[in-house]
Amino acid sequence: MQAENGTEIKTRVFRVSEDNFDAVLEEAAEIIRNGGTVAFPTETVYGLGADGLCQEAVLKIFEAKQRPPGNPLSLLIHSREALRKIAVNVPENAFKLMDAFWPGPLTLVLEKSESVPAITSGNLPSVGVRMPDHRIPLELVKRAGRPLAAPSANLSGRPSPSSAAHVLADLEGRIDAVLDGGAVTIGVESTVLDMTAEPPVVLRPGAIGLDALEEIIGEVRPGYKSAKEEAGEASSEKIAGQKYGHYTPDTAVVLVEGEGALVAEKLGELADIFKHDGLKVGFLLSEESANYLDSKGLLSEDPEECFSLGAREEPDTAARRLFEGLRALDVKGLDIILADGSFSIMGLGIALIDRLKEAASTRFEV
Repeated sequence: MQAENGTEIKTRVFRVSEDNFDAVLEEAAEIIRNGGTVAFPTETVYGLGADGLCQEAVLKIFEAKQRPPGNPLSLLIHSREALRKIAVNVPENAFKLMDAFWPGPLTLVLEKSESVPAITSGNLPSVGVRMPDHRIPLELVKRAGRPLAAPSANLSGRPSPSSAAHVLADLEGRIDAVLDGGAVTIGVESTVLDMTAEPPVVLRPGAIGLDALEEIIGEVRPGYKSAKEEAGEASSEKIAGQKYGHYTPDTAVVLVEGEGALVAEKLGELADIFKHDGLKVGFLLSEESANYLDSKGLLSEDPEECFSLGAREEPDTAARRLFEGLRALDVKGLDIILADGSFSIMGLGIALIDRLKEAASTRFEV
């Protein structure tokens, strides 16, 4: 990627610490104020920020990520007062959710104000807004003095970044700076709740589940199944071009969903078939499935080609490790990644399975 003067962008990397926090954040805020792009950690994943109210700055996000035009971006704010500039007709239930979950991993889709440019909202009359639960983006927004348009800091369609190294793997030379604040704590993107619908609709599952939302505002409708799933189609294959892909490594991912023991058996069956066909197979597994496959002699001889997400009953741990696992396996020169979909749907389990489904090119249910 090249800057306006024709020279390639040099991506600066700042390793944030207590000793340099003020100096680094002030320099990053200056980059934002000058229309540049800065990647930074949040509690969910690393985001790529630019002045969300400046069309030219937001365009740089699309260019850096190679993001298809028309896909809306959410805005990060640092205070409730900042909401007044970007949203209008905010319903009372939205304020109740802010009281309960902000700062935190909840994005609220609200009616936008005239100050939000069409490129940021994807030409929609609404815009997503979030107050992250992380000191770095909160301080960056505050010092920059404007809301940040901030999608995940990766090339579009790739697995989301949970570390600064993941950001640099995708975007070095394409963005102005990266604030390295260490690994994220949640590992999957925020829950997105459309407050312009009645009842409100969850557009993307995350750390804040339906039950928690309904405890605050009453009925909430899940709306994150694909159109194909809503129509009840039986095919386990994604149809090319049917929908915009997310979280997808270059290596084909085959996902097996269902009850633990059955999933492990199916993974073993598929591993045997693929290896017999001469394919190089990697594994993204629960501890239990890994133990089963190891007992059958079906795991790769290279331990780096088997990535453990943790125990089935600990989906929060698996979610935190998911994108790291997809990226780690994707650089191993594999033909297939066999992925385990047997995790509990408690906690972050629904969000975890949602991301695995998006990453998969083929799915089996057992």
